[in-house]
Amino acid sequence: MALTESVPTAPPPGHEGILRRQAQRESAARTYARSLPIVPVRARGLTVEGADGRRYLDCLSGAGTLALGHNHPVVLEAVRTVLDSGAPLHVLDLATPIKDAFVTELFASLPAELAENARIQFCGPAGTDAVEAALTLVRTATGRDGLMAFSGAYHGMTTGALAASGGARQTAVTRLPYPYDYRCPFGTGGARGAELGARWTESLLDDPRSGVSDPAGLIVEPVQGEGGVIPAPDAWLRRMREITAARGIPLIVDEVQTGVGRTGAFWAVEHSGIVPDVLVLSKAIGGSLPLAVIIYRAELDTWRPGAHAGTFRGNQLAMAAGRATLAHVRATGLDRHAAALGARMLARLRALAAAHPCIGDVRGRGLMLGVELVDPEGAAGPAGDLPADPGLAAAVQRACLDRGLIVELGGRHRSVVRLLPPLTLTDEQAEAILDRLADALECVRKAPPGPRGGAPHAR
Repeated sequence: MALTESVPTAPPPGHEGILRRQAQRESAARTYARSLPIVPVRARGLTVEGADGRRYLDCLSGAGTLALGHNHPVVLEAVRTVLDSGAPLHVLDLATPIKDAFVTELFASLPAELAENARIQFCGPAGTDAVEAALTLVRTATGRDGLMAFSGAYHGMTTGALAASGGARQTAVTRLPYPYDYRCPFGTGGARGAELGARWTESLLDDPRSGVSDPAGLIVEPVQGEGGVIPAPDAWLRRMREITAARGIPLIVDEVQTGVGRTGAFWAVEHSGIVPDVLVLSKAIGGSLPLAVIIYRAELDTWRPGAHAGTFRGNQLAMAAGRATLAHVRATGLDRHAAALGARMLARLRALAAAHPCIGDVRGRGLMLGVELVDPEGAAGPAGDLPADPGLAAAVQRACLDRGLIVELGGRHRSVVRLLPPLTLTDEQAEAILDRLADALECVRKAPPGPRGGAPHAR
């Protein structure tokens, strides 16, 4: 589809009625539909066409699920092949040729040191269930209950996953500082801030009167996505691996959003070279269909049959689509493409930041990018950080949508504009995305002052 958006003179009937009925019948917990009032009817690659006839560039990509974009030919062919074969679509956790092919391809993509001594557990179809499985696994294997997680984290919406996430309340999970250069909790930023965070972790673990018992595991995202697109420094991740290994604490790495080439490596842990004890995977591994697994060291495989189960662990269509996606990314080097194109986009975003004082920080890795919007008139923090401006971010998101660009907001205050385009993004498409974002920023900057409230985010 062309990059230019098409606006018909008379939208097809029913578009507004669908949105109205959604608002009347769906729960108050709905999220994306509040800030993105569109009705998608067709999609291919980066482009989504709404029922109103407008075309949009999709930089949300199913919250990172669509590694190859919408309806990629290799995914469609994989799904059609299964449908035409007469293979069962639902098999619980029984072995099938489709499942065997998926696991074989997945293991071939893993870091060799993990793959050679790994087990896989198929979970319920959402990433949050894979997080729950990981927590159950390490608690069973260690005989301990405690957990360590990080400020700003997001691991899902079920009870255990929520307890490990940044917005948790009244939980026994020990919260650790995550390296965040722009809003460093120690007021230093950079390598010094990361080092102080690592020392704090060691102190909690080694001080017999810290009030923190030995945890069953430590869970971390190599890039905090919902937390505001914050990449963890490679050296810091290596420190976390050293700290946990020396104390017999299983390290759980949540790659639900960063996996399958998103950050410019097939798995984000490859940037630092660490090998986790447990790898949590979902989103892109299903090739746009629901699928979630954990990969873990065989030594941890101590749970009893049925210790973590789920009816929809045998999604054959997702396994076929996932195998095709994994194979295509590996064969075409889309992870390397994401690294190179993401670096060029980051450079242009930094140039945009130089011209717009309302951009406090630009960061990301590969095709996982974030632009943090701030109030340039506000009082600066100890490290020079300015107050977040969620109202401005909501206004920019709306202006982007008006220009045919779908973006999501994230961060502690929902003030970070997030870009998650498919890995198949071309240079021309990248330029179109950045042009529309720049135009939206300029439009909002010139708008008369007034309230800029945004809808609260709940997931």
